[in-house]
Amino acid sequence: MANLSKCSEKMKLLMGLLALQLCFAGYHIVSRVALNIGVSKVVYPVYRNIIALLLLGPIAYFLERKERPPLTFSLLVQFFFLALLGVTANQGFYILGLYYASPTFASAMQNSVPAITFVLATFLRLEEVNIFRRHGLAKVVGTIASVGGATIITLYKGFPLLHLTEQPHANNFVAENGDMAVVSPITTQNFTWGCIFLLGHCFSWAGWMVYQASVLKKYPAKLSLTSYTCFFGLVQFLAIAAFAETDIEHWKIASGEEVLTILYAGIIASGVVISLQTWCIHKGGPVCVAVFQPVQTILVAIMAALFLGDQLYSGGILGAIIITIGLYMVLWGKSNEYNMVNQETEDQLTKHLIDNKEEARENSVTSDIP
Repeated sequence: MANLSKCSEKMKLLMGLLALQLCFAGYHIVSRVALNIGVSKVVYPVYRNIIALLLLGPIAYFLERKERPPLTFSLLVQFFFLALLGVTANQGFYILGLYYASPTFASAMQNSVPAITFVLATFLRLEEVNIFRRHGLAKVVGTIASVGGATIITLYKGFPLLHLTEQPHANNFVAENGDMAVVSPITTQNFTWGCIFLLGHCFSWAGWMVYQASVLKKYPAKLSLTSYTCFFGLVQFLAIAAFAETDIEHWKIASGEEVLTILYAGIIASGVVISLQTWCIHKGGPVCVAVFQPVQTILVAIMAALFLGDQLYSGGILGAIIITIGLYMVLWGKSNEYNMVNQETEDQLTKHLIDNKEEARENSVTSDIP
């Protein structure tokens, strides 16, 4: 009975992890559709963060009333810079990268985030590296492989792998009002720029995770921290929009498809994903969640080919494979390092208890001597 219950829990975790990656994959496709139908690259993240803030703010207010530390000016400044990394730069670079590249390559590049996070944490001395141990060497080699895979995707496009006829909506889309929304064609030059922007997205995402870890120590209310991050990110995007998007027509939602893409980005990609990811990390741990990241790339490739008519190229596949290998090496190194540290701590505790026991015995013998 216990084994059956354990198997059921594992199945729930597996389904949760697959659902999480499916939600992530859907966001890549939906965002590309939003660009294809002419949604502004600035308006899209503004509406997304408004919906996310309206969704997360009340939940955070009621659930974390007792555990929220008092706000200080120093914390507000840190929230502002956290939003600059995790919302403004992260989402801004992503939208620009997706505009010039494709959802499949955007997802493939994201597999390098754990390795980039490791590099930044090592540079800031938040992570220790010992290349003379297997786990340390695995993390270094895995990081190099991930960076190398991302470089291959950026510099080498390769030959097409699918025999697809170009669909009309792949680069252009006729809106309901009859206007043609032109999306940048994925030429070699544009593709390179797309990969560069996606690298900026990955670096800002990794920097946000490293910085967030230090902020969480001072402000452990996770949902409230996310809400403040969304708020400051929204303010920053609105400041950008004041200069970059002055045409009021671009702020109007003209079709049902625009409504659906914005609602998906705000509700599913922000609200549902955060909740589901928190649950998966609680049940299986962060390593388990990270290991499933490449599944997203496979799902995106299938969905992009089916719904958008996107082409697959050999350079992207090769780079994605190398990035995935590097990801697993870094995760394997982290897992082994964690187990080794726990074992050493346990051995030290056992030794300490034995020494105390021996000392107590010696004291007892000494006290018995007349």
